[in-house]
Amino acid sequence: MTRNLRPRHVATAFVLLLPVLLGACGGAYPNSTFTNLTEFNRDLTSLWNVMIGWGTFVFLFVELLLVYAIWRYRRRPGGPEPEHVHGNTKLEIAWTLLPAVILVFIAVPTVRTIWKYQSGAPEGALQVDVIGHQWWWEFRYPQYDIVTANELYLPTNRAVNFSLRTADVIHSFWIPQLGGKRDLVSNRTNYLWFTPDSTGAMAFNGSCNEYCGTSHANMRFRAFTVAPEDFERWAAHQRGNAVFPAAATTPGTPGSSTGAAMAAIVPQSQDSSAAAAPAASPGFVFPQDRLPVHVTPQTAIPSTVSFPENLLAAGDAQRGFELYSRSLCIGCHRIQGNARSQARTGPDLTHVASRLTIGAGLFPNDARHLAHWIKNARAMKPGVLMPTVGVNQYDPVLKTNVVQAAGLTDEQIADIVAYLMTLK
Repeated sequence: MTRNLRPRHVATAFVLLLPVLLGACGGAYPNSTFTNLTEFNRDLTSLWNVMIGWGTFVFLFVELLLVYAIWRYRRRPGGPEPEHVHGNTKLEIAWTLLPAVILVFIAVPTVRTIWKYQSGAPEGALQVDVIGHQWWWEFRYPQYDIVTANELYLPTNRAVNFSLRTADVIHSFWIPQLGGKRDLVSNRTNYLWFTPDSTGAMAFNGSCNEYCGTSHANMRFRAFTVAPEDFERWAAHQRGNAVFPAAATTPGTPGSSTGAAMAAIVPQSQDSSAAAAPAASPGFVFPQDRLPVHVTPQTAIPSTVSFPENLLAAGDAQRGFELYSRSLCIGCHRIQGNARSQARTGPDLTHVASRLTIGAGLFPNDARHLAHWIKNARAMKPGVLMPTVGVNQYDPVLKTNVVQAAGLTDEQIADIVAYLMTLK
């Protein structure tokens, strides 16, 4: 009875397993590398198809030979003793030449592709200097004199040449749907280029793919491909100073007086160059309502960090500006246009309010999340170098509460948040 049921069990298991196997071959994978959005990924997909094709052929050929040998030379009752073979020159030559021929068909397109992307980006490419930090990304556009963090804007139909280096340990830069990846190695600059020629206005996930410490999994960024004219608008805005308070009218528009009017609203402690060359407003920001779900931050705020949200509405940007400009914040961050904030240890905050995320892509960039981040960044993101500044907050790195005299109250944090949210 048991023997008769075994084939049925096998058939039933196969029928139940078949939909699972077929389901694994379908569906939309938002971080797939098998896309046709850049020539880099198209070439990678072509190489993959070549290798999987030849690999499948070799696998089937070898398995068929094995099955044939098992069947043909199986032991038979009363059969003669198998012939002992000590070598076959023709067979040995064949199984040496055949793999060599197959490897030629794999090696030639592989080497051709490697040389294509090692020979340098086309003339006129956009240059982006990528610097990996524990645990965030710095992006510099030397042709536009722009420094930003964790959000990468790229124009469509223009080659982009990335120079990649690290500020500390080994990292790995990767935007799966566009191309990559490349390691960032100490004392060395690596390069990568591709052209977003089939994307349109889209948003993509980027990440570090080489273990780099405590928050390796939290070292993310967003990449946006936008129309060339939108990129130019974004770049024109980003290279301007952060003007506080913001101008009531856009410089150059009818009724605006860039000189005296702007000088009147910029505090004396703000860099005077902000009055002379305020940032273009409103510039361009990737529309938040066009972000796909897989690009939208989903990280929850830890239960150990709380902030009274009613204080956010009462935050005073002027008090926040003055407090920020004499706080420990200026020892790590730069705000172009604020003469007191010119450090470069942490992310550049010049137009921080124009970004869609904070914490290297972990949280949405709004007043609520920013307040929690300032209060206790180390609880929000394990291992982050930014110190805990909230009064009497437990620091998970120091394993103790912050000294009250050195901390910021919730009211002070609300004021600083109000100031930072004006830096669009």
